[in-house]
Amino acid sequence: MKPGTRILIVEDDSYIARLVQLELEHRGMKVRCAHDGPSGLEAIAKFDPAAIVLDIMLPGIDGVGVMKKLRQEGNTVPIIMLTARDTAADKVHSLDLGADDYLTKPFDPEELMARLRALLRRAEGDEVLRVVDLEIDTATREVRRGERKLENLTAREYELLEFMARNPRRVLSRSLLLSRVWDQESGIETNVVDVYVGYLRKKLDAPGEVRLIQTVRGVGYSLREP
Repeated sequence: MKPGTRILIVEDDSYIARLVQLELEHRGMKVRCAHDGPSGLEAIAKFDPAAIVLDIMLPGIDGVGVMKKLRQEGNTVPIIMLTARDTAADKVHSLDLGADDYLTKPFDPEELMARLRALLRRAEGDEVLRVVDLEIDTATREVRRGERKLENLTAREYELLEFMARNPRRVLSRSLLLSRVWDQESGIETNVVDVYVGYLRKKLDAPGEVRLIQTVRGVGYSLREP
């Protein structure tokens, strides 16, 4: 998620709203909170968020009512619904009415962050990234090296590779990679970047293939031909 991205939280539980707000602000987001349906609609009009975290059980107008009004007005802002109800019928109903994703309480804040990142990537437009013989489909997260499909990338490895592919031939410092891929998570040392670059190289470079991730001594890494 890019620093400065506007996220609106519409949640009547002040503890949950504050928790999510702090997580997002720690990552450089601009966040606004509303605690009922009517104030949520007002905030949407004034704040113009890039994405909304929307609780279903809200006073005044519930989350489904807020979402229906937005979609009827033609507003396609990405929405993640939060609810304490986890039946399949509830999920299908919310998704059919226009929700982009659905998360059941209690939830892991890291999962919410990951889902928001995915929604914002889709909203910004899917594309195919190509660097030398590497190809990344950002819609399907499918990665190919020549004719070979890489099946076993972890979520973090993929995010690191995608960020490097969006900045081909640029020398990327460890601190930059850490801040953009790990979202400035506290307690993470820059050497974790070296570890994950090592993981990626083992999966990217088959015998006989040139190494794509180049080490720039004393600075960081660059995705390019040697």
